[in-house]
Formats: sequence, C-alpha cells, structure tokens
Amino acid sequence: MDIIWLTEAIGESLTAALFGLITGLIFGVAAQRSRFCLRAATVEFARGQMGDKVAVWLLTFSTAVAWVQGAELLGLMRSTDARIMAIPGSWSGAIIGGLLFGAGMVMARGCSGRLLVLAATGNLRSVVSGLVFAVVAQMSLGGWLRPVRQQLAGLWVTEGGMNLDLLAFAHLPKVLGLLIGLGLAVLALGIAQRNRIGWPRLVFASGVGFAVAVGYVLTFALSQVAFEPVQVESATFTGPSAETLMFFLDRSSVLDFDTGLVPGVFLGAFLAALWAREFRFQGFENEANMRRAMTGAALMGFGGMLAGGCAIGAGVSGGSLFAGTAWLALFAMWIGAMATDRLLDQRPGLVAA
Repeated sequence: MDIIWLTEAIGESLTAALFGLITGLIFGVAAQRSRFCLRAATVEFARGQMGDKVAVWLLTFSTAVAWVQGAELLGLMRSTDARIMAIPGSWSGAIIGGLLFGAGMVMARGCSGRLLVLAATGNLRSVVSGLVFAVVAQMSLGGWLRPVRQQLAGLWVTEGGMNLDLLAFAHLPKVLGLLIGLGLAVLALGIAQRNRIGWPRLVFASGVGFAVAVGYVLTFALSQVAFEPVQVESATFTGPSAETLMFFLDRSSVLDFDTGLVPGVFLGAFLAALWAREFRFQGFENEANMRRAMTGAALMGFGGMLAGGCAIGAGVSGGSLFAGTAWLALFAMWIGAMATDRLLDQRPGLVAA
C-alpha cells in the first residue's frame, strides 16, 4: 500500500480512519468467530477450570505479543512511539481502574470490546450497556468525572515522563519479547488441545492478536509520512468509544483512527454473525439484570479510562508492548473479575457462561 499516495488522495484524517476501519474489521470478525472474552476467561479460571475460554484468551494475548514484537524486530514499528509508551503511566490508575474494570465486566457479562461484538450480533443488552460505557468514558475523559480520574491517576505515576518498558527495565533483549509470546502461544495450544478446540476457532483467536499488530503497523507507517502528528496506537475501546460517541454529537469532531475502529469492529462482527447465521435479537431477562449490567458498564467506563485502557487496550494492545502499567492493569482486571464472580455469582455447580 502506497501510504503517501493514499494520504494525498483522501487526506491524512480519512486515511487514519480507514486504517482504524481495517483494524476494526479484522478484530470484529476474529473476535466474533473465536468468542474471545476476558470476562469469560477470568470466570472460568476463578472456578478452577482451564477450559476453552482461558485457551482462547491466552492464545489471543500471546499471538498479539508475538506479532507486535515480531513487527518491531522487522522495523515495521517502534514501541517507543506508541501512545501508551510515550506518555507517563499511572500505577495507581492501573490498580484502581483495573479492579473497577474487572468488577464491571463481570457485572455487565462482558468487557467493552465483547459488548461491542455482541451488540453487532443483535444483543440489545450489549447495546444498552455499551452506550452507558461510552457515556461514562466520555465523562471520565473530559466531563464531570475527569477531576476524580486525574486525582486518582496522579497518586502514583511512572518516572521519566513516559511509561515503563518492562523489557528495557530488566535489561532484556527485544527478541525475548517475541520468544515470550511464542512460549505463551505453545502453552495456549496445549490447553486448547486438551479441551479439543477446533482449529478454525484457534485461527480466529490468533486473528484478534494479529489485528492488534495491524493497528500498530498501519498507524506507525502513517506517522512517518503525515504532516500533522499521528498517534501510534491499536485496538482499544475506552477512548475510541467516547470519541465515536462525540463524533456523532459534535459537528466539529474530526475523523481519526479511533472513530474508524469502533464502526469497523461492529461491521466485522455483524458480517461474521450473518455468515454464521448467529444474528438474533436478545434483551434483558428482567429489571435486576438491567440494573446490574448498566452498573457494570459504568464501572468499566470509569475504570478503563483511569487504567489507561480496557481489557483490549491495556490488556492486549498495551501488554503486547510490555508497557508496565498495562501489565499491572491486566493483573488488576483479573483480580477484580475473579473477586466479583466469587462474591456475586459463584454457587455450587454453577459453570462459567
């Protein structure tokens, strides 16, 4: 792809939106077909199981690490240019926000990315929860909740004006990042084999990780030729959900990678659901479930913005770069989700949904 020609033909902002759309399409199709979900994996693990949901999540995470680290070794991107690495990270935000997000995704029965995918398959519960998530995320980004978020995030931040690169901090070679990803992928495949997961689902699970690398490579390439500064980023849903919401509400908003990503994921998941004949309308079972889902979505909106990313943005995209606060946020999400499942949902004989 000749990016210079493309930016001259349609403009830099539309090119960025197109790259977001491409990344989103790959992510949406792969996530829908693999049934990738961090919430499901944490619930399964909390109940003492190492089943298909853990295998799919681990394969997605590991392949994202491998694809991204491999792309950097090939010179297709630089992790130091990525937005999550180029700004100070918040340790306090990762801990508090991660715990809140983890609790919220169990209550809402899916993380923000999973809600978007489910909404595209006709799940009206996810449509409502996703809207609540986007509104609270916007309030946390630039609205009434912003001062609270800033105060909590400022309690403990990384030093040096940027995030912590775990590989550099430990004085480890970059190639080790690729090897870690490949090693985790082997572990994931072992768990998958034990659970007899079919190869199509595994391919799509690795496709989610591939989408993360695609986003970084495309935005990095654009940043090298664009006249205006371009953020090097990939799949995440807290900030983009808020920005996409404002794009449709504020006529002064401009197109960028984020505003292309969310529609791309929705379209990809919608087409995949139609192809598999899995599109069907679903609603809330009762009022209590609706209250619980909306509360969980609100916790995710604030928690994701405070943590510097959602289960995808911090947990996969940030984790694939070995960003210190991203790994801490991911750990906190697992803890928050498992604790919430134990307190609210675990009953004798109950299985993960």
